[in-house]
Amino acid sequence: MHFLPNTIDEYAVAHSQLEPKILQDLNTETWQTVLNPRMLSGAYQGRILSIIAKLIQPKTILEIGTYTGYSALCMCEGLQPSGVLHTIDKNEELYDLQRKYFNLSGYGDQISQHVGNAMDIIPNIDEKFDLVFVDADKANYANYFDLIIEKMNPGGVILSDNVLWSGKVVQEIDPKDVDTNAIDAYNKKINEDPRVETVLLPIRDGLTITRVIG
Repeated sequence: MHFLPNTIDEYAVAHSQLEPKILQDLNTETWQTVLNPRMLSGAYQGRILSIIAKLIQPKTILEIGTYTGYSALCMCEGLQPSGVLHTIDKNEELYDLQRKYFNLSGYGDQISQHVGNAMDIIPNIDEKFDLVFVDADKANYANYFDLIIEKMNPGGVILSDNVLWSGKVVQEIDPKDVDTNAIDAYNKKINEDPRVETVLLPIRDGLTITRVIG
């Protein structure tokens, strides 16, 4: 979803760094072989994830929603040499494709894959996180926040994807629209929580940057 005029969007993309070849290959294979390839973080958003990770230089990263592994590899570009990225997805059918590209990337030994329900898995990861990327089922965004906020290091950053939800959050929301109501409630929740400071960016389908105070 693009909220900027196409000419402005195209100019921004043209004047941003290109994705590495391994990510080009993963992008191509995802579109050729996997259902719902639009779920993939594209090249432009991927470069945003990469540069944020490089600015933070995290030692520990948590990703909720692996899909085919594109966004994980983008964030690994900023991961410390001794760091680890934990990534969670409920779709076990994507595990081998993720692992294929994780190993090809050179970050394979630093990436820990988890398959199952993130609500069950997160409490059992014995880590404090410097960077978290939330890109999973929208109905649970607020629940994920409640789980991870106490597991964040001071100054840690939480990135939340799809927070504009194709613009539905600024329209009259149907009470039966679970996902849109959940995203709208989540946006309010993290903006009002005194433990964090938040800015919502209209990048692609909306990306929130939330920094833990302390």
